Amino acid sequence: MASKQARAVQTNPTASQQDDEESRRAISNVEHHPLIRFIELQDKQNGVTEVQIPVPYGSIAGKWFGPKNVRPILCLHGWLDNSGTFDRLIPLLPPDVSFLAIDLPGHGYSSRIPDGMSYFQVDCIPLILRIMREYGWSKVSLMAHSMGAVIMFIFAALFPDKVDLLIGLDALKPLSFYPDRFPERMHKQVLKFIQADLRNQEKSEPPSYSYEEMMDRLYEGTAASVSRETCPFLLQRNIKPSRKFPGKYYFDRDNRMKYNVISGWSDDVNAELGNWSDDVNAELGKRITAPFLTVKAMDSPYPGSKEGFDQMVDILKKANPKYEVMYVPGSHHVHLTEPEHVVPVVVDFLRRYWQKEMDVVSKL
Repeated sequence: MASKQARAVQTNPTASQQDDEESRRAISNVEHHPLIRFIELQDKQNGVTEVQIPVPYGSIAGKWFGPKNVRPILCLHGWLDNSGTFDRLIPLLPPDVSFLAIDLPGHGYSSRIPDGMSYFQVDCIPLILRIMREYGWSKVSLMAHSMGAVIMFIFAALFPDKVDLLIGLDALKPLSFYPDRFPERMHKQVLKFIQADLRNQEKSEPPSYSYEEMMDRLYEGTAASVSRETCPFLLQRNIKPSRKFPGKYYFDRDNRMKYNVISGWSDDVNAELGNWSDDVNAELGKRITAPFLTVKAMDSPYPGSKEGFDQMVDILKKANPKYEVMYVPGSHHVHLTEPEHVVPVVVDFLRRYWQKEMDVVSKL
């Protein structure tokens, strides 16, 4: 275990790692808002362990819940969120099940990719394989929300032999692109991406706000999908204290993620860039063989269209007898805002399909 831990500390840190360490030192000297301390206390009470997984451009941060000698369910969050999205759901799930909720690159406490590069959903496919190799897993169990659920879908289709359980929260498949809209939308995204990348390289501090204003911005930015009461769980890993204005904070996520060149995720809700065609999605769906639960929030819009969602459900049910979809009341972030609606269906699914795998490599 010592050698594994040693590998996580690189003797020649990257610029991204140096920036991360400098920021952590600055934060440690700042008086925290009471809600920040509240989340820290919650993590301590829930036995959460912070982990760092080395990657070529820095590290992937994560939160490990549950026993350390049990292979965890790897949890992937949604676009512009972070691992805090699972903070209210996981503690309500069976205590003998372990969970590793990670911050995807550019989110939360994880390192950003190098300047000049763009974020792509499919880049997270080799990231999952890297995490499996780091911990010595031959199989992976996945629970994911929104964009994370789309990444999970792609991974399970490309590597069906490496997946033994899938839980998707309010998303199912990659968005399909519209050929007539694609060129103009991509043109705009590329220009916005360049602007965001140049701003990153300037290393200037973004606009800062009071903690209460940050809550308002997150609440309004998600169209009230995240309740005001649960905003702190996402803000915890999403903001840093201003060095210029005491008592204020700024969003620390990588703004290049708002302008993914080809991803289906954009600050323009009508962009609909998509990843590929309906035919490709159908072929991917046919390859997924692991037990697969989709939890759809009834008060949340369907990504793309309800017709496209229903068509994929039909494809999955025909190809996979262990696929099921359950509908629960709540918003897109129902697992965070009202986890009591999600818990029963997830617990039932785990009871039927989760198998404890012990003696895995632990770096904790």
